[in-house]
Amino acid sequence: MTPFIRRAVPEDIEAIVTLTLEEAREAESLHLDAAAVRRGVEGAFREHPRAAYWVAESTEGHIVASTSIVTEWSNFHGGDYWWVQSLYIAPAHRGHGLVDRLLDRLWTEARAAGALDLRLYAHRANARALRAYERCGFTPAPYVIMARPTRIGTAT
Repeated sequence: MTPFIRRAVPEDIEAIVTLTLEEAREAESLHLDAAAVRRGVEGAFREHPRAAYWVAESTEGHIVASTSIVTEWSNFHGGDYWWVQSLYIAPAHRGHGLVDRLLDRLWTEARAAGALDLRLYAHRANARALRAYERCGFTPAPYVIMARPTRIGTAT
């Protein structure tokens, strides 16, 4: 059956943490600290509007995918950009159009909120994700993301 997409609630935190750890491992070969990821996900629910999450729930009640957005204010355009911060689908649920449905849901929510764009970034080595995003209507932006870490041991 087709998973149901809904706004995440605090009861979904553990499932989101698990999916986020898998996303990092699979997409970038990163083994993140679970406690740090838990703090990050919990912070999104505690410190609104830090981030917003959506989950896909199977008919059996299992969370099989999650995605989140953060916003960025544009003083050039007087509005918010919505950034897809994370998106992960459990392997058994891939290949059935769920990524399309999740991104369409975020686009619909962003549009309803008056967002300027729905944007995302992906690791350039993650060819599968890049193909999926292009298929869903995303195009390369004219920007380069650069980072200067402010803490020892933080990944960019």
